Order: sequence, then C-alpha cells, then structure tokens
Amino acid sequence: MNPKLKAKIQESLSSVLPVTGIVLLLATFFVPLEVGPVVLFLVGAVMLIVGMGMFQLGAEMAMSPLGEGIGVQISKSKKLALIGGVSILMGALITIAEPDLQVLSNQVPSIPNRTLILTVAVGVGIFLALAVLRIILKIELSYLLMVFYVIVIVLSFFVPKDFLSVAFDSGGVTTGPITVPFIMAMGVGLSSVRADKDASSDSFGLVALSSIGPVLAVLVLGCFYNTGDAAYQAGQVAAVVTTRDVVRAFAVEIPHYAKEVFVSIIPIAAMFFVFQMISKRYQKRQKQRIAVGFGYTYIGLVLFLCGVNVGFAPVGTLLGHDLAGAQKWLLVPVGMLIGYYIVKAEPAIQILNRQVQSVTNGVVSATSMNRALSIGVSASVGLSMLRLLTGLPIQWIVVPGYFLALAMARFVPKIFVGIAFDSGGVASGPMTSTFLLPLCIGACEMLGGNLMTDAFGVIALVALTPLIAIQIMGVRYQLKLAKLKKNTKPDSMIPEDIDDIIEIEEE
Repeated sequence: MNPKLKAKIQESLSSVLPVTGIVLLLATFFVPLEVGPVVLFLVGAVMLIVGMGMFQLGAEMAMSPLGEGIGVQISKSKKLALIGGVSILMGALITIAEPDLQVLSNQVPSIPNRTLILTVAVGVGIFLALAVLRIILKIELSYLLMVFYVIVIVLSFFVPKDFLSVAFDSGGVTTGPITVPFIMAMGVGLSSVRADKDASSDSFGLVALSSIGPVLAVLVLGCFYNTGDAAYQAGQVAAVVTTRDVVRAFAVEIPHYAKEVFVSIIPIAAMFFVFQMISKRYQKRQKQRIAVGFGYTYIGLVLFLCGVNVGFAPVGTLLGHDLAGAQKWLLVPVGMLIGYYIVKAEPAIQILNRQVQSVTNGVVSATSMNRALSIGVSASVGLSMLRLLTGLPIQWIVVPGYFLALAMARFVPKIFVGIAFDSGGVASGPMTSTFLLPLCIGACEMLGGNLMTDAFGVIALVALTPLIAIQIMGVRYQLKLAKLKKNTKPDSMIPEDIDDIIEIEEE
C-alpha cells in the first residue's frame, strides 16, 4: 500500500473510531439496537474510513497544488475583473463537489438538492472572489467580517424561520475536506507573492469569508422560495438478515454515487486542464501526480458517500430517535462527549492546525489549537441538544455569539482573527454532517419538534464556538506578551504582538 495512503487511512481511522466506540457503547448499554443496523453501521464506518483516507490524499495531491497555483498566477494579474471571475468559477466548482454539502442537501426536506447545492455554490464563489480581492487590495479582514455578519443578522429577521437553521448550517458544511485544502492553498499562493509584514496573517481569512456566502445565499433564497408542504423522509436502515444482504445494500447504491461524483469532479478536472494549457505551470511529473490525485479523490468520494448514506447516517438517525425516547436528557452529555472527540476527527481541522503552526513558527501549536477547538465544539453540541429539548430559537444563540466574536476581533491580534474565523468554517466537517445532524434529526422526530427549526442548526453552532475559543487564545497570548514586557528591562527587544514574533522568527 502507498505509505501516504496508509497514513491518511490511519488518520481517518483515528477520527472515526471515537464516534464508532461511543455508538457501540450506547447501542449496548442504553439503547440496544438490532444486529442488522449495527453491522450496516460498522461496514459504513469502514467505507467512511477508507473513502476519507483516499479522498484526503487525493485532495492533497490535486486540490492543494491547483489552489496554490491559481493563487500565485492570478496574483500576478492586474485585472481585478479577471481575478474575481476566476475565483467565482473555482469557488462554485469546488463547492459542487464538496461531500459535506451533498450530505446536507440529502437531509433538507423543503429544498430540492440541486437548488440548494447551486445556491450555496454561487454564494461560495462570490465570497471567495471577495476574499481574494481583500488579500490583493490589503483590506483588513475584521472590517469585512463585521459588515457581512451584520447583514446576515439583519436579514435573518426577515426570512421564514424554516430557512434560518439550514442557512447557518450551509455556511459550515461548504468548508469541508475538498474545499478547505483548495481555498487555504489558494490563500498561501496569493500571500506568497507579497513580501510585506502582513502577508502571513492575510493568508488566513479565505475560509472565513467563503463561509458567509452560503448563509447569505440561502437566506436570500428563503425570501423568494416557497417551501410548500414538503415532508421529511428519513434515510431508512436497510433490512438485512445475512451478510449477502449487507453486501447487496451497499452494492446497489455504488453505481448511483459513482455517477453523481463523476458529474461533480469533471468540471474541476476540466478547469485544471484549461489552467495548465494557459499557464504551463506544471511539469510532466506534477501533472501525473495531480491526475492520480483526481483518481484518489473520485474513488474516495464514492466510497465516502455510499458508506455515509447507506450505513452511517441512517443508524445515527435511528440512535437519536431511540435515545430521545428512552432517556432524552442523556442527549446533552452524550452530545458534548461526541462533540469533544469529533473535532479531532475532522481532517480539515488537522490541515488548518498544521498550517497555523507552520505560519506562526510554533507560537500557536497544533496541540493548543486542538484543545481549544475540542472544548468549543463540545459546548456547541451541548447547546444544540439543549435546543432540541427546549425549542430554543437558534437566533438567541447565534446573534449574541457572532456579536461577541466580532467585538473580540477588534482587540485580538490580526492573525488570530483570521485563524478563528477559518476554524469556525472547518470545524464543521464530514463527521458533523454525517453523524451529528442525523442524530439530531432522529431525536427531533421522536420528541415531536419542528425539524427545520430545531434539528438543523447543529452545524451552525459547531461553526460558531471556535470563533470565540480561538480568539480567547489570542487574548491569552497578548497578556503573555504584556507580562513579558513588564518583567523585562526597558532596553530589551520585546515584540509588540504575535505578528512581530512571526517576523522575528522568519528573519
């Protein structure tokens, strides 16, 4: 086996294993499940692990070089209209192929899948273009975040409540394992051309702004789209008796997902072909590597979606339903436990953490990032479960949360603002949309709640809390620097902030 593929599969195993273990414990001691659903869940988990591993390797081999190459190339152009157009097109194409978005669209009852996917893709494309232009024009990230989040909050009061939770969720799922490597690599490529002090900190923020686009796009859709009386049909756990039934349950669905993924990947491959024809950027070996990366991405995505939709998500819904019926208040601690471990499972988080550690020269370690995010996501999942039990409107949490995060952005070092808002986008990845959301849907059905307002929103809250948690880390580092300056001789060289530390380290 390819050593890199083996390493990626091991990463996926470590991410899926904690959730699998928690599910098996619950199914054994609290809400016993029949053997058939458990076997389907385990087979789905294996497909998820292998598929996610292949998918991550493919994204690393194909999406990251493509994103960085496009970032470097467009930064050399002086035509802002061309830069914006290319960014919109790439953002939309990458989003259409995003597996998290496809999983979410399958679970939203009131909006056709294609309508939701295209709406979100347009939103990501437009805001990716804004994020790219921000780096080129050197506009401060916090100003743009304040303006657009205020627009989101104001608009949310004029949109039907059935759209609110889905709109906020769409902002979280669009920045997943295929989008994040591309967008972050694009940011690195853009900032690498610049040689000024703020280049490193400006490489962050693309994911943050790209996460706002889908929220605004779905809110606008809600102003014009009539949901009608669409009813939710939960993914049914396939009836299996023998091992042959298990194999058949997955084999029947694979051709459907193979076709669906092919349609999603082809436009990105075509874009790479056109980009290479124009720029001549990649040599023969690089082109071969990227072609192999597209192959890994395709196979991994097919396995991932089949494993999720046949085995993983339906059992999550069933478990949530049974757990709410047996011991509903257990949902809060169980949710917090899953939330704590699930953030370690997100491959996009590990990509972000490694890049943060690299860009800050170890000042912000991957370990401290993981700890802060785990605590934040655990709290957010606990709040989501509390909403299920009490019917608390999502705006009561989201609006104060964003106001707090935006207020902190004015007092936190600039690089921490970009890291924090990027973290919010990538924290809500595959494990959140494939297991936590189905769990909430099952519990909501059992409790008789409103699916659109109560169950949806868990992804939005998972995306919110890291904004605050990471900025608290920024405040902590500022206090450390202030203490260091106070206890040091006046003529000593003490950096003013974290950006100066990075600059000193680079020198």
